[in-house]
Amino acid sequence: MEYVKFGPTGLEVSKLALGCMSFGAPDRGNHTWTLPDDASRAVIKQALEAGINFFDTANMYSDGTSEEIVGRALRDFAKRDDVVIATKVYNRMRPGPNGAGLSRKAIMTEIDNSLRRLGTDYVDLYQTHRWDYGTPIEETLEALHDVVKAGKARYIGASSMHAYQFSRALYTSRLNGWTEFISMQNHVNLLYREEEREMLPLCEEEGIAVMPWSPLARGRLTRDWNETSERQQTDNYARTLYDATLDADRKVVEAVKRIAEARGVSRAQVALAWVAQKVTTPIVGVSKPHHLTDAIAAVSLDLTADEIATLEEPYVPHAVVGFV
Repeated sequence: MEYVKFGPTGLEVSKLALGCMSFGAPDRGNHTWTLPDDASRAVIKQALEAGINFFDTANMYSDGTSEEIVGRALRDFAKRDDVVIATKVYNRMRPGPNGAGLSRKAIMTEIDNSLRRLGTDYVDLYQTHRWDYGTPIEETLEALHDVVKAGKARYIGASSMHAYQFSRALYTSRLNGWTEFISMQNHVNLLYREEEREMLPLCEEEGIAVMPWSPLARGRLTRDWNETSERQQTDNYARTLYDATLDADRKVVEAVKRIAEARGVSRAQVALAWVAQKVTTPIVGVSKPHHLTDAIAAVSLDLTADEIATLEEPYVPHAVVGFV
């Protein structure tokens, strides 16, 4: 496993992060396809044995049960100082006022809830899951600064927002001497490349780590066009991301297939290698052992300039989706 510096920090993370949305009680939350405790623990152990030290979850995944499963497994299989744990805050965790968002009250409540579920005194990376249009950014940033100063998080990061919003957050923190975002977890894959227009250049200019979610487009880049899966059939959110561009995306999927066959590797390796060559550490979701094997192999798969051009040529501009 390769390790890289995480953005403008001295933190070292594996070139792959294990996304933990796949772990959780199937009867809790919105994802019926998640892996229960035993199956999740097997994947987490496999990841640790492969050298992955970076684990990304969120408070809302499977109604908090993802954090619980991840926390138990990491306590059993690893030393706390050897792993990097990331989680997120924003989405609704309970009905009624103050049950969601990025207000000071919500952040202070949810960091403690996440730490309790994870069974740890701190998280390494605490991320805003989305932009909160109902809370002043100054309130959010000062609360996150206080979370860091209280020792409950080592660093803070953000996820999926407009580039102008991220820029505003960065300069607001600097103006006030508050802890700054060091990472951006955004939507980047061969079927959705709109982040290349503004967000990725901003992150490069500012030295921000980029850790994209859904690098395989919810599995669409890994299988034949007409093939499906249980997750694809039940993942309503994925339909909002990709169903509007099916005709254009099909050509990209076919290009991935051609290069994978020519190289004698899986399509997942090709699609993930493309992302890995552009960002700090992609987040891979795993529900079967071979998914992780493919992901690890992709780290060392160097695509040629011609192969990258073949993969990118069919892409057409997409509507902005995923965070607005």
